[in-house]
Amino acid sequence: MSTGQGVSHADGFPLAPRPRLCPTTPMTQTQSIGDLPLRLGGTLRDARLAYVALGTLAPDGRNAVLMTHGYTSSHEYILGGPAASEGSWADLVGPGKAIDTDRWFVVSSTMLGAPFGSTAPRSPNPATGRAYGPDFPAITLPDIVAAQRRLLDALGVTALVAVAGPSYGGFQAFTWGVEYPDFMKGIVPVVTAPNCRAIDIDATEAVLARDPNWNGGHYYEAGGILATMTALREDTLRRYGLDEALQARLPDKAARDAEIGRMARAWAEAADGHSLLVLGRAMNRYDVRPDLAKIEAKVLYVLSRTDKLFPPSLAPDVMAALAATGVDATYEEIDSEHGHLASGSDAAKWEPALRRFLATL
Repeated sequence: MSTGQGVSHADGFPLAPRPRLCPTTPMTQTQSIGDLPLRLGGTLRDARLAYVALGTLAPDGRNAVLMTHGYTSSHEYILGGPAASEGSWADLVGPGKAIDTDRWFVVSSTMLGAPFGSTAPRSPNPATGRAYGPDFPAITLPDIVAAQRRLLDALGVTALVAVAGPSYGGFQAFTWGVEYPDFMKGIVPVVTAPNCRAIDIDATEAVLARDPNWNGGHYYEAGGILATMTALREDTLRRYGLDEALQARLPDKAARDAEIGRMARAWAEAADGHSLLVLGRAMNRYDVRPDLAKIEAKVLYVLSRTDKLFPPSLAPDVMAALAATGVDATYEEIDSEHGHLASGSDAAKWEPALRRFLATL
């Protein structure tokens, strides 16, 4: 990777030298973002983010689009494949597509706390040399976007055209809007909301802890908890609407069940239970509704007609709240049978709205 001179974040700490160009063939890179102070106290030492970048950064650093992924996805969701847990956006990102990499420098990073290359619970704790595991500190959505801001600073990005992403990625987009209101022109929160209904993360931890390899939470040293993670994943994929999304390709139910099982195991082999807990607790702390008036960017808010997690019934209240605070917001509903996965699997049904919105920026 070619490098230039080091740059500094607005807080004044030094950052690693930045790459001048992203690779022609997308490949995962890792960027050190320094010691990251956390909103709830403590500091993550030598934090790192994994990312992919597509396109070319303009000389003024102002043509970038940040892609934010879902709860159980990774930065590679824009490329498709098994990393696209909440729906692949490969049909939306690329040359000539709605998020046009011939025009924009597109950055997608695995968020802080997620297990796909960024600093997370299974990363080594510099203080002990042992994986953090249950000792990983509590983080918040503002911590997650602060880490992304440091990554963008390191890459030479001086402003964003937009922040866009589905599900938990939408939480990040809304948080960007209130944390760094003058840094982007638009945000595109999709199949998401400005707050999250509380979920019982303690119950999830109880399920994980019943695995015979739990070992007080240090299961990395005891062979892992693959069977439990696979079972959890199967349940999640069904709630996301994957069975319905597969029906056209696999009309036989047994074949669909086998495919869902295969996908669940492939995800479980790369994922981490502690990341579910850390990010789940951050999700339960997330609520930007009191801060919506801080948003200066235009908003394209997108829901799926059949999404059971974030149903269209949320739209009237969200749009009214945005309007009441003077936010320039547009609503789009995806007419899809694919539930929470519709933004990716039925991308063509809302791609024109996304393209129109980005054109206004």
